[in-house]
Amino acid sequence: MEDADMSFSWDSDDEYEKFIQRMNPPRVVADNEACSNATVIRVDSANKYGILLEVVQVLTDLNLIVSKAYISSDGEWFMDVFNVTDRDGKKLKDEATINGIVDYIRKSLGADSCFVPSRRRSVGLAPASDHTSIELTGTDRPGLLSEVCAVLTDLKCNVVNAEVWTHNTRAAAVMHVTDEATSGVVTDPERLAKIKELLCYVLKGNNKTRGAKTEVSLGVTHTERRLHQMMFDDRDYERSDQEPANENPRPNVSVVNCYDKDYSVVTIRCKDRPKLLFDTVCTLTDMQYVVFHANVDTEGPEAYQEYYIRHLDGSPVNSEAERQRVIQCLEAAIERRVSEGLKLELCISDRVGLLSDVTRIFRENSLNVTRAEVSTRGGKAINTFYVRDAAGNPVDSKTIETIRQAIGNTVLQVRGHTEHSKSPPQESPTRFLFGGLFKSRSLYNFGLVRP
Repeated sequence: MEDADMSFSWDSDDEYEKFIQRMNPPRVVADNEACSNATVIRVDSANKYGILLEVVQVLTDLNLIVSKAYISSDGEWFMDVFNVTDRDGKKLKDEATINGIVDYIRKSLGADSCFVPSRRRSVGLAPASDHTSIELTGTDRPGLLSEVCAVLTDLKCNVVNAEVWTHNTRAAAVMHVTDEATSGVVTDPERLAKIKELLCYVLKGNNKTRGAKTEVSLGVTHTERRLHQMMFDDRDYERSDQEPANENPRPNVSVVNCYDKDYSVVTIRCKDRPKLLFDTVCTLTDMQYVVFHANVDTEGPEAYQEYYIRHLDGSPVNSEAERQRVIQCLEAAIERRVSEGLKLELCISDRVGLLSDVTRIFRENSLNVTRAEVSTRGGKAINTFYVRDAAGNPVDSKTIETIRQAIGNTVLQVRGHTEHSKSPPQESPTRFLFGGLFKSRSLYNFGLVRP
């Protein structure tokens, strides 16, 4: 009798990774005694490319603020320590909440998790379970969002969730739409092709030098993750002569080689804000660098980040051109999320065409939307807009009152407005948009705290 063939093969690298994860499940421990002003979360796991981004993304989605971090993944094991607080800067107190966070992190990093991939190979218009996701990139201009929303309304599409970023004369958006008649997914191929064609026409405008893209995304995606990828692919890090003047200091980013260890050392100093760590790790991952060691600290209002990196092929940064590109891309990643302008918050009963009407009022009053977050929750539209005038200047009080009267004084709230002063950069709020992993989530949304 011949010996049985004991050989086997893996269907894919993903299956092999899952096998390794099952053999070495992640270990997550929370310690509330080690630090007086933060909860310490330790994560040990089998190492793989992108694991740091997965951990940071989970912490960010839970609305946890990382005040310090120590990262080491030199070898086959990944070991991280994060000092975290809640959004108010306080350490986590409730034992049930802490246990829920630990359990969620462990499941998110486990072999059977449904974690959204950190780098999707295809993007584009494809039906998800309850909406169609549209991804747009193009040259920013006053009234662009209004034109996009008008096209969607004319095509009988209702925008239920959306996020729009602008940076360095470029614009990117991820929009979730439903069919006006059925409130469900738009599936007709001809109709999808028409949506794509008309939106691409709007995005191109009169611009002859830079392209525009209208894509259909496949399946569930992490919106902020996609926006970083889209703007990186669109090369928003390339400085433009048309870039408006920015009075805010540029982030201090340096890249030097550590020749005795064959690493490149990236150092970042800038104003601290929520999600800063997520933004920089996203970009390093998109650029196909591996973080072997890192140290993150927030010193009062300033954040300090230090990364020891190599390219996926094992090489450090090996040219001046590559060094400058790393610096430019990290500067862009830090700047994208910071919103300059007047902050407007709208909370009103949702209806088809609402977003088109609101953005039309902005356009008719010569306002440019620099950033937007649109959500629908329990029949309510909960929207946040950052606006400036068409020349990039602060909005005057007369225009504000005109807009409030047109939209409704009780449903449109104005934040951070001071007459004749430049509105400071603001970090937009995070909220969970029900119906999928559209944006960041809060502890309440995960059932980790009681109402």
